[in-house]
Amino acid sequence: MNEQPQPPVWLITGCSGGLGRALATHVLARGHRLVATSRKPTQLDDLVARHPETCRALALDVTEPSQVKAAIAQAVAAFGRIDVVVNNAGYGLVGALEELSDEQIARNLDANFFGALEVIRAALPILRAQHSGHIVNISAAAVISNYAGFSIYGAAKWALEGVSESLSAELKPLGIKVIIVQPGPFRTEFSGRSLERAGNHIADYDRSSGKFLRFLETMNGRQPGDPDKAADAIIGAVESNAPPLRLVLGKYANDKVRKKLASAASELAAWEHLGLATDFTPNL
Repeated sequence: MNEQPQPPVWLITGCSGGLGRALATHVLARGHRLVATSRKPTQLDDLVARHPETCRALALDVTEPSQVKAAIAQAVAAFGRIDVVVNNAGYGLVGALEELSDEQIARNLDANFFGALEVIRAALPILRAQHSGHIVNISAAAVISNYAGFSIYGAAKWALEGVSESLSAELKPLGIKVIIVQPGPFRTEFSGRSLERAGNHIADYDRSSGKFLRFLETMNGRQPGDPDKAADAIIGAVESNAPPLRLVLGKYANDKVRKKLASAASELAAWEHLGLATDFTPNL
């Protein structure tokens, strides 16, 4: 008699709120198994109470490599494998580049880029041994085209996407898939408690990065994106036989991609006469 396949095991970082929380809730509702992580795991007690057999909550600060390795090991010890790794932990940093301190820049890159790298590198030996699995990296609309005031946050997500593209090519022969999620504005705490402001105000930037900060503050609580629907979309992509490299969430982000593609095509057409002329002239 054939054994029934076990539900997949997800490991999601940053589950205390927002998209991570929504995704954790929907994964468990589908009967999947989950290792939910947060810097404060007590914030996940209700998930464990509702799903004691299929949910484990672990403390994880992705900027602490020892915690990352321990979390991966504990996940395997709990469920025997990991099928989906979701790098969701992170936070925004807004301010003109000149206004940001060295410490703010380093912390943001650690949380949004280097922390995700630590999680991926710790999980790869498990996924390789299985010859299966998914790595889902949560990116941002700032990568489609960046905003004044999001230089460092956008750079961190841009770097994560660059790694993801290469990683996708490296892992495809091994049966491991990579998905980059590009969400538009969703109704989470990203523009509230998860958004750090530059500490050094320079008035000259009030009409650029300052204007963008005011926009974020005005939009907070009125974002068009529904985190529950985003969670369903991510799960749908993971369950697909041929998932996309990039999953663009929400009308805002989809419109932004189309505008960026049109702008890039227009600029290329206008300047290719200079670019094409830089190759060596063939010998006739």
